[in-house]
Amino acid sequence: MATDGVAGTRLFDLTGRVAAIIGGTGVLGGAVCHGLGGAGAAIAVMGRSRERADERVAALQAQGIRAEAILLDASDRGSLERARRDVEELLGPVDILVNAPGVNSSTPFFEIELEEWQRIINTNLTSVFLACQVFGRAMVDRGQGGTIINFSSMSSEIPLSRVLTYSVSKAGVNILTRYLARELAPHRIRVNAIVPGFFPAEQNRKLLDESRLRAIMDHTPAARLGKPDELVGTMIWLASERASGYVTGALVRVDGGFSAMTI
Repeated sequence: MATDGVAGTRLFDLTGRVAAIIGGTGVLGGAVCHGLGGAGAAIAVMGRSRERADERVAALQAQGIRAEAILLDASDRGSLERARRDVEELLGPVDILVNAPGVNSSTPFFEIELEEWQRIINTNLTSVFLACQVFGRAMVDRGQGGTIINFSSMSSEIPLSRVLTYSVSKAGVNILTRYLARELAPHRIRVNAIVPGFFPAEQNRKLLDESRLRAIMDHTPAARLGKPDELVGTMIWLASERASGYVTGALVRVDGGFSAMTI
C-alpha cells in the first residue's frame, strides 16, 4: 500500500463529487460544507432560511468552492424531491448526502406536549428517513454508488437528562443508519453516522448552563467542548470511497472521550 504524502492526499480527494448537506446553514452543518468543499466536492447548502443559505454559499464561493443554495422543508417529501431535482440541475447528481438537521428542547417529561414531540421527531428523524428515501432512490437508479452520512448524538446511546425527545429521535437515526447500510450495500451505497459529543450549536445553547456544562466537563476526558472543525476529518473520511470504502453501518463517535468515561 502506498504511504507517500501524495497518495495519502488522494485518499481524501473529493474532486468531482457532489455533496448535499441538509442542515448546511447550521453551525455543525456549516463546518461540514466547508470541509467537504475544501476537499474538492461541489456543495449544495440545503435549509429553510434563504438568508442563511445565501450567506453560507457566499462564504464557500469566496474560497473557490462551487456551491449553490437550495431551500427545502426536509420533513416534506415533495420539497425534498424538488430540492433533489434542483441540485441535479445546478450541480449534478448527488454522490454524498449529509443529514445534519437538529432541534432540541429541555421540557420535563410530563410537560412535553404532543406538538413539541412531533416537531422534534419530524425534524430530527422523519426528515432523515425521507431524505434517505429520496436521495437514496436516485443513487440506486443512477447505479454509481454513493454515501449517506447521518448526524446522530451522544444522547442516542446514553440516557442524558432533559433531552428525552431529542434522544429518542437520534436513537432512531442510529437504527435507520444500520438498517440502510444493509439494505443499500448491494447498490454500493454506504450509510454511516457520526455521533458527536458536546459541540456548541443552536439546538443546545439554551441547555448548556453553568452547572450542566461543569457536569459535562467532569465526564469528558478532553475536558472541553468540541470545535465544529473537529468533525471535518471524520466527515471527509466517511465521504471518501478510497479512504473508507469498506466502512458501512458504523456509528463513529467524535466525543472527546465522553463515551469512554464511567466513574
